[in-house]
Amino acid sequence: MISDRINKLLNEQVQKEFFSAYLYLGMEAYFSSLNLDGFANFFRIQVQEERDHAMKFFDYINQKGGKVELLQINAPESNFESAEEIFALTLGHEQFVTQSIYNIVNAALEEKDHATNTFLQWFVTEQVEEEATMEKYLKKLQLIKNDPNGLFMLDAELAQRVYTPPAAGTI
Repeated sequence: MISDRINKLLNEQVQKEFFSAYLYLGMEAYFSSLNLDGFANFFRIQVQEERDHAMKFFDYINQKGGKVELLQINAPESNFESAEEIFALTLGHEQFVTQSIYNIVNAALEEKDHATNTFLQWFVTEQVEEEATMEKYLKKLQLIKNDPNGLFMLDAELAQRVYTPPAAGTI
């Protein structure tokens, strides 16, 4: 059984993960409207990953005998000016999610909830990857600036990304 405090934090994380999916869906829509299908593909995969993350938390709460409470998801930002702006926003958002996960880890450690701490370590590692990926593409976009050729080359690179579901046993 998990404590009320941990249960609340995990439910808040479910909401944050679903919000992330919703935010990235808006980013996908932006890129689709510009016919930048590679960028749209990148964010479609982000949507799938964030949905998977939310469901991992959802399933864990149930597995540990907690109570899932679905919280309201606010409308995300939807007015974007550029790919560089989007990746800067995305990096900042991933850093926010990382901090949220760290806060749950800290609470789990304070309560000596070793099962929740162990569960969260997958997310700690995942967030390192998420932040590094967003920073890599942000830096590429900063180098490209407004060069359409560079943008189209990066679009072609992002079109190659494929969705990989989490490995069995990571839930």
